[in-house]
Amino acid sequence: MICTFELNDEETKFVEDYMRDFGETSLADMAKRFLLEDVADSRAADAAWKEYEEDPVTYSHEEVGRMLGIFSEMEEVYAKVFGSECEAEKFFSPGRVNLIGEHTDHEGGYVFPCAITFGIYALAAKRPGNTLRMYSMNFDSESDSAFEIAFDDVHEKLTGSRSWVNYPLGIVSTLKKHGYNFDSGIDILYSGNLPDGAGLSSSAAIEVLTAKIFSELLALNIDGVKAALYSQEAENNFVGMHCGIMDQFAVSMARKNHAVLLNCSTLDYSHIPLELGDSRIIITNSNVPHSLVGSEYNLRREQCESALNDIRKVKDISCLCDLSPDEFMKVSGAIHDPVTLKRARHAVYENARALKAADALRAGDLITFGKLMNDSHVSLRDDYEVTVPEIDTLVNLEWNTPGVLGSRMTGGGFGGCTVSIVKNDAIDSFIQNVGAEYTRLTGRTASFYTVDTSDGAGRI
Repeated sequence: MICTFELNDEETKFVEDYMRDFGETSLADMAKRFLLEDVADSRAADAAWKEYEEDPVTYSHEEVGRMLGIFSEMEEVYAKVFGSECEAEKFFSPGRVNLIGEHTDHEGGYVFPCAITFGIYALAAKRPGNTLRMYSMNFDSESDSAFEIAFDDVHEKLTGSRSWVNYPLGIVSTLKKHGYNFDSGIDILYSGNLPDGAGLSSSAAIEVLTAKIFSELLALNIDGVKAALYSQEAENNFVGMHCGIMDQFAVSMARKNHAVLLNCSTLDYSHIPLELGDSRIIITNSNVPHSLVGSEYNLRREQCESALNDIRKVKDISCLCDLSPDEFMKVSGAIHDPVTLKRARHAVYENARALKAADALRAGDLITFGKLMNDSHVSLRDDYEVTVPEIDTLVNLEWNTPGVLGSRMTGGGFGGCTVSIVKNDAIDSFIQNVGAEYTRLTGRTASFYTVDTSDGAGRI
């Protein structure tokens, strides 16, 4: 792929004049020599313009500058930790925000996420031996040494201060179980700008990122779908979090300026253009951290499984999301526990909302899309019961703020973030007013992120 700039009319005229006056043969030549000289050294600039055998991927000035600045800092840390000049490959794995279709993935339904430009970066290189050395700039800053383990010693989840290593170790364990062989050691330096515990899939990001690194460096030929499935397996069986496929699939298979409509039962998917016009996606972090492994997430799955078993006594279905809302109403009497009934109702109706939301985006109907987001939150609050008071406070404030088309909880729940579609001319007042009222009502400080969409994980 070729990294390219998005230029406005004024910038395009400047480029054309500059190239004519100074005899540059291409925008890439000019960019290397001029546009990027203030934000990165020549090695980083060359890497940013490296050509791969894929379709072009477009980065804005801000995105290129941010990436180059991050990698420049990472190269210094890499040399310090691993004791060598950095000749490593550069990788990026995005976070994701689910626009709608929450807690349907483990019920065989549809989800509708997009990847975002916040995520996890990595520098990685092969090395002699059969060990994996890893260092996180986010979690290991008080140590100058990398975590090191032999591939043959990766058997089960580790405990201790470096618990973050379990996510990449889960990938190592899973790849071994699927018969992949590692012909050399690997060094990996990670650095991320995803808020920890915010529900933007930092765990999926590092899992898929690690799978892509191993595939690229060791020529394992793991495609995007397999990378997602192996990452889900690692989180289920190694980390101990019984998640669905959505997070890993979105991180692995996303496309810039699109959302992914994924059937979690069949893995059939479509990239739906995400054309928001004069609006943007705003993620609001409640700064109430969630820990799904220690929460009631697994209980919700068990309750849905119980509802499925009850319904199967009267109707032959493979998963809850096989049912339309009308079909669910006809068989809901088979579910005797009222709490279990609510859990199943959310899954079925949320699945229908995801399909309607995709249709609304195809038609350019952001008003309907926003209303479906609002309905999704009500269901997550009342039927699936995975919100917390702070999240409900945020959403109520966002619903009552001018310029907001829709807002809902996003992610697994029990804390984390909301996602909103906000008119461009209302973003500043949205951040100011929602932030101030949230602090007044809860005593907490919210964090706001205006995000763009991203391609899936891979080498830069």
